[in-house]
Amino acid sequence: MTMKTLSIGFLLGLALLGLANAQPTNPPPLPDYATLGETSLSSLHGVNLGNMLEAPTEGAWGVSVHEKYFSIIKQAGFKIIRVPIRWAAHVEEDKNPVIDSAFFSRIDWVVAQAERNGLVAILDYHNDDELMKNPDLVTSDPESPANRFIHLWKQIAIHYKDAPPSIFFELLNEPNGKMDAPHWNALLAKTLAVVRATNPTRTIVIGPAHWNNYRDLPKLVLPDHDPNLLVTIHYYEPMSFTHQGASWIDGSAKWLGNKWGTDAEKQTVTHDFDQAAAWGQAHHRPIYLGEFGAFSRGDMDSRARWISFVARTAEAHGFPWTYWEFCSGFGAYDPKAQAWREPLLKALLPKAP
Repeated sequence: MTMKTLSIGFLLGLALLGLANAQPTNPPPLPDYATLGETSLSSLHGVNLGNMLEAPTEGAWGVSVHEKYFSIIKQAGFKIIRVPIRWAAHVEEDKNPVIDSAFFSRIDWVVAQAERNGLVAILDYHNDDELMKNPDLVTSDPESPANRFIHLWKQIAIHYKDAPPSIFFELLNEPNGKMDAPHWNALLAKTLAVVRATNPTRTIVIGPAHWNNYRDLPKLVLPDHDPNLLVTIHYYEPMSFTHQGASWIDGSAKWLGNKWGTDAEKQTVTHDFDQAAAWGQAHHRPIYLGEFGAFSRGDMDSRARWISFVARTAEAHGFPWTYWEFCSGFGAYDPKAQAWREPLLKALLPKAP
């Protein structure tokens, strides 16, 4: 197979393989990223449009997607957006659920805005509590959460089969609860086959169970024959720093006032990312840091220090990354002031204008 016959999606996956190691000895040649608006994979850094479309309804958690946000993100220097979406909350039927056409149109608009601004967009399946509670693949029950999940992905895949390769799919955010590694490996295999029927070369993001924890990478089973997979991990350690005062975590108030930045704390981050990179290199899979962030109740200096160190360490290991998140509780952007929180923006992108 010559380079000219390779799809952009395949080339993206192939090139990312060279980034699984901080210093690859023989990295594959980078393709022409004209259709992605990219010249180098090392610049694939971005933000999550969090608390927007994965809320029960858009706006229910205080923030919505606005057209101006795409150009603001682009102009700051980001190249990618991850779009968490609560697909399961927008269906027209219980049996053989059909995604609401108005909601599909809303996601189409998001995709169009990303394309217009030259941003790679990851459409992430987010917040399906029923699936986490009942992950069993029961073929005799078409209404089971697992079968509904597969059915929804079939619709999403068909709907976007002609989308440009700058649109990625992420099968499931943070498998957790009863969705352990065996359940997730079985479900992802079946779902991936359904998606590949209409999107044979699209880049698909898949992470391990236990909240996409890097420690669970060894339990993740992926097909050997599919090169267009991007393996995601999420990183919020230590939780006692990144989630201090978070209302959704019991006992987090006692963490208030925690700071971060000792040599030992930095060594922990480096060690953790070393482990993820080693798995990626051993399995010939690129690693993508899909979420990392520090909640607003922490002091700004420590937040900026943690964010900067995590981002630079990810980059040193060749991990593309997307910060959690744009303009809510962890937000790098202040929607009321309509301005970036400069310490956080500079922590993420030191060369931001």
